[in-house]
Amino acid sequence: MKGKRVGLVTNHTGKARDGRPTIDVLAGAPGVRLAALFSPEHGIRGLVDKEVPDAHDEKTGLTIHSLYGKTRKPTPDSLQGVDVLVYDIQDIGCRFYTYISTLGLVLEAGAEAGVPVVVLDRPNPIGGELVSGPLTDPGLESFVAFHRLPVRHGMTVGELARLFNGERNVGADLTVVPCEGWGRADLFDATGLLWTNPSPNMRSLTEALLYPGVGLLEATNLATGRGTDTPFERVGAPYIDPVPFASALNRLGLTGVTFIPTRFTPKERQFAGEECGGVFIAVTDWSRFEPLSLGMGLAVTLRKLHRDAWKPERLMTLLVNKETYNAILAGKDVAAIRALWLDGLAEFAQVRSKYLIDPSHP
Repeated sequence: MKGKRVGLVTNHTGKARDGRPTIDVLAGAPGVRLAALFSPEHGIRGLVDKEVPDAHDEKTGLTIHSLYGKTRKPTPDSLQGVDVLVYDIQDIGCRFYTYISTLGLVLEAGAEAGVPVVVLDRPNPIGGELVSGPLTDPGLESFVAFHRLPVRHGMTVGELARLFNGERNVGADLTVVPCEGWGRADLFDATGLLWTNPSPNMRSLTEALLYPGVGLLEATNLATGRGTDTPFERVGAPYIDPVPFASALNRLGLTGVTFIPTRFTPKERQFAGEECGGVFIAVTDWSRFEPLSLGMGLAVTLRKLHRDAWKPERLMTLLVNKETYNAILAGKDVAAIRALWLDGLAEFAQVRSKYLIDPSHP
């Protein structure tokens, strides 16, 4: 980056190990000129839960170009005077978390404008070994399903950048700066790094680990804990009787998790201001817990107990896999649904192995 005018794609999670924002690090780096800032969903400070407008950074005097507003991809005008694009954002390891979609679009913009892209890699906070869930069906790609990935992809943003660049034939001039000292089996608590909420409702490692399962259902008419003090750690709806719902979930025998009947009143999103019956999700053994089994367990139980009240149609927004969706509607059990993913996961494993930064530890 020395001698270059840098366009930085970042937010509040872009920090050096000592806590300094990447914006400040690059703004003060000898021979580096910070020329433009770009922000993803939730804005540069991670506080916005709606469309993000362009803004002005008072400290640097630079324009902050929103990549979650009128455009989601850096425009040719915004790249005027930029010699290199740098991406530094903490992901959480789930397909429908949109920071990786922004990454893909930044690669495309860099390739189209002839601007090299540097990705500053960070740990996958929910681990880089376990991969689970259905793959995106061809033709159903969107901003919450940017590529043919399983829900839990087990990759870092640097590895995903390599995969997008290769598998999508983007052709960006890409450099990935790997993070040192991270093992693929490590969750975020093993890194010694400061936890920074990646988005307003992602407030802990527990919630990040639950998100690939619980988050799958949040487009449906089910409250998923947003608007409470523990997003994704509870689910419910006014039509749910919490005690039989918890009993049915516990009878599924899902490993590493138990369900506690509860009532709560969310302050936002689905059923804001309405009392919901539901469950608190207590993870009892992280080494055995599997969030996609949890997600499927919730879906099949809702379908069984609340066939008329629970509206599954919008489940496809994040699931983007028709075979899995039809199996849920047909009342298949969790094991049968998971079996549907095996061929897709085997296909993905072959693709994924080409792009891992340490392929000896897949």
